[in-house]
Amino acid sequence: MRLEELVSRLPGAEISGDPGLEVTSVTHDSRKASEGALFVAIRGLTADGNRFVDAARAKGAVAVASEGPPAAGVPWIRVGDAREALAVFAAAVLGDPAEALTLVGVTGTNGKTTTAGLIDAALRASGQKTGLLGTVEYRIADRPRAAARTTPESSDLQALFREMADGGCRYSVLEVSSHSLTLKRVHGCRFQVAVFTNLTRDHLDFHGDMDAYFAAKRVLFDTLLREDGHAVVNVDDDRGPEIVQAARGRIWTYSLSRPADLTAEDLVLSLGGTRFRLRSPAGAFELWTPLLGRFNVQNILAAFGAALALGVPAEAALRGVSSFTGVAGRVERVDAGQDFTVIIDYAHTDDALKNLLETLRELQPRRVVTVFGCGGDRDRTKRPLMGAVASRLSDVVVLTSDNPRSEPPEAIIEEIRRGIKPGRDTDVYVIPDRRDAIAKALEMGREGVAVVIAGKGHETVQVLRDRTVPFDDRVVVRDILRRLAVRGGAA
Repeated sequence: MRLEELVSRLPGAEISGDPGLEVTSVTHDSRKASEGALFVAIRGLTADGNRFVDAARAKGAVAVASEGPPAAGVPWIRVGDAREALAVFAAAVLGDPAEALTLVGVTGTNGKTTTAGLIDAALRASGQKTGLLGTVEYRIADRPRAAARTTPESSDLQALFREMADGGCRYSVLEVSSHSLTLKRVHGCRFQVAVFTNLTRDHLDFHGDMDAYFAAKRVLFDTLLREDGHAVVNVDDDRGPEIVQAARGRIWTYSLSRPADLTAEDLVLSLGGTRFRLRSPAGAFELWTPLLGRFNVQNILAAFGAALALGVPAEAALRGVSSFTGVAGRVERVDAGQDFTVIIDYAHTDDALKNLLETLRELQPRRVVTVFGCGGDRDRTKRPLMGAVASRLSDVVVLTSDNPRSEPPEAIIEEIRRGIKPGRDTDVYVIPDRRDAIAKALEMGREGVAVVIAGKGHETVQVLRDRTVPFDDRVVVRDILRRLAVRGGAA
């Protein structure tokens, strides 16, 4: 595509240099520039892409797009918003691949990964070929790959859309993060269905306050959802009614506690799974799922509603969501022959931890032992809140490291401890080494005990001040259980 054709896609963009130059790819990463590339220089959160113009040119980039003034002798597109330009130009050069797909976006603080997986399962149960993009993995049809971030940068996202369309996918189900909405990674994408799960405290280090955080989420519904699209909204959440007011298209609501389009009745909750009667616009259905807890019932209601909105027959949608066994690191049970329950979960906010522990309490274990920490260089306000939640809902709390990054683990733990009120009848241990902390918790395992290891979920590394080391809670748990030879109780 010629430079002048690209510029015609973005009102206000101005060319300096030969407008007839051929552009064959678009990138924001100078290391990925190649012959014929357009390099879009973005002022990021930690680095300024304008510093890497020479590096991109050396790799073969034929032109640069930037908010800054043109550099002498360099074909240049001056733009008002480099992130918007990256999204628009990448889509154009790749032939607008998203237009060949039906896009489904799931946003919210908690539940995005599981809900997206459930929607994908419903679509596949109806015979559709799909793409899935989220926190745990990206998948093109049946080909998985590691996820770099929840929602990819726009140029990477468009490339994935191109692979999906070329691979015969009709649908793409995305987790749409608040970062991606603020940073315009999904700019120009038109979603047929948008799901709102909930909004609780998270990412305030980035957004500043809850109103700004919510405003980012709302963009999916009032800007990116198609006029003929369909919103599926959790009205158990305090912000749900605001989404209902803002959303384009048709709206279905779901709830466990109030009248809605999708509801659940006669819940039977156990450590073995969940049974309930699902009421929906397509009728009422008896459903059993291996997923645990009320919050997963909410996720199923959301996914079932999204599937119906996409035209999936109710029977296929029911078959898909019922067969879904969960996402790695999301209320994931680890069974190495022990006679107690071990659960790994990604819960890294006070609300997510509360939901998780309340779910387990409802299943009436004899004792709950919780291991968790908080990530360094992230929102500090949630640390004492997580301490308060854990101490209120656990019999034993083991405080440890998560991904401390540049912060001393002991300092993070001390901030968590401030939320633990004196006099609570909860035993608290401080063990900064995460492996040792997990071992301590597992040694307390007995019949009827639930050991919860929260915060890292599916992650396979731990990020320290000076290095990143392999660390997978699931692998560590299995290794310790084998070492302890747990059979009917800790050895």
